[in-house]
Amino acid sequence: MDVNILLFKLTLVVYAVATLLYLFSVVVNRPGSDRWGRWSLRVAFFIHTVTLVTRFIEAGYTPVTNLHESFSFFAWTLAGTFLLVDRRLRMAVLAATTCTIILVLMLFGSLLPMQVQNLNPVLDSFWLPIHISLAFLGNAVFTVAFVAAIFYLLQERMLKSKKFSALYYRLPSLDTLDMLNYRCLTFGFPLMTMGIISGAVWAEMSWGTYWSWDPKETWALITWFIYAALLHGRLTTGWRGRRAAILAIVGFIFVLFTFLGVNMLLPGLHSYSSMAG
Repeated sequence: MDVNILLFKLTLVVYAVATLLYLFSVVVNRPGSDRWGRWSLRVAFFIHTVTLVTRFIEAGYTPVTNLHESFSFFAWTLAGTFLLVDRRLRMAVLAATTCTIILVLMLFGSLLPMQVQNLNPVLDSFWLPIHISLAFLGNAVFTVAFVAAIFYLLQERMLKSKKFSALYYRLPSLDTLDMLNYRCLTFGFPLMTMGIISGAVWAEMSWGTYWSWDPKETWALITWFIYAALLHGRLTTGWRGRRAAILAIVGFIFVLFTFLGVNMLLPGLHSYSSMAG
């Protein structure tokens, strides 16, 4: 078995440990009980980084050319993004949920062919790591915004109904969750925008046109418009709270469909990243 495959499986196990430790810290709800989850997540991210570097050395290209690699890279960018967020806002509930999403991504990746494949000639470009990194970092930031939005709506519902579950006492304030949602939008939207622009430039170099209305391109543009509307509403009309949270959730659904659904349901120029390892 290849070293990078063994490292991938080890990474998956450590992410699972981090998830369980964070979930335990949510249950016990004691100050400092999340530190073991945090350290486990840091260790998992480090091993994951080594895994990607090892695969890069073996393959000779940035390992994001099939669905297994895409799930792994998405999980890695999400883990790194959340660790940056966690430096400022240490929230065990959000950490447990984000780690669960990371673990799910890794589990899906583990079910797909993991062997290194020959690189499709159209992907042999210096634009590959630039475009992919920008796109996945944007997706990772919007995933954190999605988690914050979910908990915002849950907490708001409990406040309105005056029915408080144990989860309520483990959640950050509504203002904190709304602020996190906004901060993620201000970072994620430029990353998504630069990802689309870099993809257009790459497309012109590869196919002779900046835009071909390929399904992936079309749905990426639709997703961009959703987040553009949310950012515009935030900046000009003061959208915040419930409306902003709902749009963050809708935007994330479109992110997932653009990432996964398009590849599986709508064949096009990006079909080389399909289920066929």
